[in-house]
Amino acid sequence: MIDHLPALQIVIPLIAAPLSALFRPGRAVWLLAMTACGLSLLIASLLLQQVLTQGVISYPMGSWSAPWGIEYRIDAANAFVLLIVAGIGAVVMAFARTIVEQRIRLPEYKQPWFYTAYLLCLTGLLGITITGDAFNVFVFLEISSLSSYVLISLGRDRRALTASYQYLIMGTIGATFILIGIGLLYVMTGTLNMMDLAARIPAVADTRTIRAAFAFLTIGVSLKLALFPLHLWLPNAYAYAPSAVTAFLAATATKVAVYVLLRFFFTIFGVDFSFGTMRLDLVLLPLALVGIFSASVVAIFQTNIKRMLAYSSVAQIGYMILGISLVSVTGLTATISHLFNHALMKGALFMALGCISFRIGTVQLDRMAGVGRAMPWTMGAFVVGGLSLIGVPLTAGFVSKWYLIVGALEKGWWPVAVLVLITSLLAVVYIWRVVETAYFKPAPEDHVVSEAPLPLLIPTWALALANLYFGLETSINAGVARKAAEMLLGVGP
Repeated sequence: MIDHLPALQIVIPLIAAPLSALFRPGRAVWLLAMTACGLSLLIASLLLQQVLTQGVISYPMGSWSAPWGIEYRIDAANAFVLLIVAGIGAVVMAFARTIVEQRIRLPEYKQPWFYTAYLLCLTGLLGITITGDAFNVFVFLEISSLSSYVLISLGRDRRALTASYQYLIMGTIGATFILIGIGLLYVMTGTLNMMDLAARIPAVADTRTIRAAFAFLTIGVSLKLALFPLHLWLPNAYAYAPSAVTAFLAATATKVAVYVLLRFFFTIFGVDFSFGTMRLDLVLLPLALVGIFSASVVAIFQTNIKRMLAYSSVAQIGYMILGISLVSVTGLTATISHLFNHALMKGALFMALGCISFRIGTVQLDRMAGVGRAMPWTMGAFVVGGLSLIGVPLTAGFVSKWYLIVGALEKGWWPVAVLVLITSLLAVVYIWRVVETAYFKPAPEDHVVSEAPLPLLIPTWALALANLYFGLETSINAGVARKAAEMLLGVGP
């Protein structure tokens, strides 16, 4: 069984997805989905442990060797991302049951379909991460994207439909660009296996076709990860989706897209081509800096707190891209560790907002007056997530920002380090607006609010406490990230 863990990582949630649609609404369908998510997390943990102790895992599907067959290939980088996706998937699934029963726009008899779409989205994200075949990246991308469009559209606000449609249009454009890029690579190399591509591309790297493929893939993946200025789909999608969906997508989908960017830039095309011949760092660096600053400023003026955190996510994506543009072990360590840390902080923040929305029916700032006193445990989790987002020492967010600042100073780019510090202060501003309203403004006299129920609080606090734990114990979020960075740059032992 241990030998088949890579296949089981995909097969278990994939089989559980259609089975969920056959169940009646209630505890049974949630238990099935929760079991599938829990097993996915267990498998991801075992795969990461196996990679760290034994090295890269190669799993040819059906024993067909590449390039004829499809290979699942797990190294430190994607084993780390598998853990992120599976972990968030399990925690949010624990959170989702109460939300599904009371806060999504589905008649009761259709509620099991939510779990079908959720598990399909999880399957797609896990598949993108684990596959060693470029075309399968596109296939799994479509699985995750189509299911995420459905999940976003389930928000109670009818603007969720518009947000889902906007995401569909921009997501389809991005997927089309990715497919064109992969097709051009196949034309020039005759293979879709990532390791074969990496070996064959250098012989044809000076052709226009390879450069065009590189451009198509860069733009397509940038659309998927919401890199500024290709982020226009993200604020509405996060603002109007159900709280469980927002927490899941914000903590996983863009992280997987960043991983895909890393895989194409560093493994398939190689560092020399991506940053030597194409000089991609000259494009990514200014986009990252402008995105970090402008999105942080825009977040300050939002009155819908989910939208505020959505613009914050655009800024956080800028931090990750900034780490890539440093093209150094420290910079990549910052990017990969921030994938993990940002998943923890945004998961906790959006789930806390889900608790608030569950009780007061909205996340508008002016309606949250006095919530801190009425819902102390919920707002406590929000504050912990906010401190991690700011990058306060002893939280997970501090770890990756520290590496990012050190990486910038190693390059002699002290203005970049200063900008990172300034935008962290901007995060203080928009997080403080929520804290001030919740704790220091009086609640309306007719505003009777009680604490969120335990099924919502427990998973929310699980992620909040994880922000504190991984701020102190950095062997996973920074230690594994550094090994992955060294592997991607080819400088490891």
